[in-house]
Amino acid sequence: MKQSSHSQHLLWLTVATIFISTSGALGKYIEMPAPAIIWWRSAFATVFLLVFCIYRGINLKINSKKDRWTFVISSILLGAHWITYFYSLKLSNVAIGMLSLFTFPIITAILEPLFFKTKFDPMYIVLGIMVLLGIYILAPELNLQSGQLKGVLLGLLSAICYALRTLMLKQHVSNYNPTMLMFYQVVILTFVLIPFLFFMDTSNIKTQFPFVLLLALLTTAIGHTMFVNSLKYFKVSTASIIGSAQPVFGIIMAYLFLNEVPSTNTFLGGTLILLTVIIESVRSKKKPN
Repeated sequence: MKQSSHSQHLLWLTVATIFISTSGALGKYIEMPAPAIIWWRSAFATVFLLVFCIYRGINLKINSKKDRWTFVISSILLGAHWITYFYSLKLSNVAIGMLSLFTFPIITAILEPLFFKTKFDPMYIVLGIMVLLGIYILAPELNLQSGQLKGVLLGLLSAICYALRTLMLKQHVSNYNPTMLMFYQVVILTFVLIPFLFFMDTSNIKTQFPFVLLLALLTTAIGHTMFVNSLKYFKVSTASIIGSAQPVFGIIMAYLFLNEVPSTNTFLGGTLILLTVIIESVRSKKKPN
């Protein structure tokens, strides 16, 4: 990868990371059950992405039956990731929800050799430990009697789902347009989550509409599509570890919009996570995809 091209792809991956980071503050702020939020998020994102695909003339044809099943399974994993993540945010706070989720780069690095014929890079263990240490510093002391532990456990489950979904999509980014991939993800989720609308209260959509719309457009349609597109140019492990900056951005947004005040440990842990991102950014220039 040429240096200029690498820098450009790295810039867009960073922008995608910032956009996706808005999910923390929005997920915490929107007052609806998590599955209902995800349904509205998926439904609106479906409209945005369909309009974009039609405008750009993007082919929506799925090449094989095997691919269809992969699309369905990866979509369900994405839905499970979003729902468990939003419950994690609501049971704890933005910092704990986002930080527990960001064990997924380590999970991804461990699983990647099982999905692709790649040699395991021991350096990911070192980077993973750095991320974990950053999370340990950032996370407040856990009270086992509170919802914080449940928030962490749901965040870890969300991380596993996200890692599996991203690895499955990596197998298809060379064959399909990333916008088309994301379109099918949210279309499938929209249909899968319809039953939740019958027994969950979604009446708050009237007052939460602008924020759900922002979640669908900025976080999902733009941010996640850009992230999927980055898998063309980076290994999943690389993109995931660079994406570890999301908790830092998310905590800043939570401070600005939700008055969740970060502690000294937040700054120390955030610095360590950003250092990991910088190291992997430099390393990714020197190795093949």
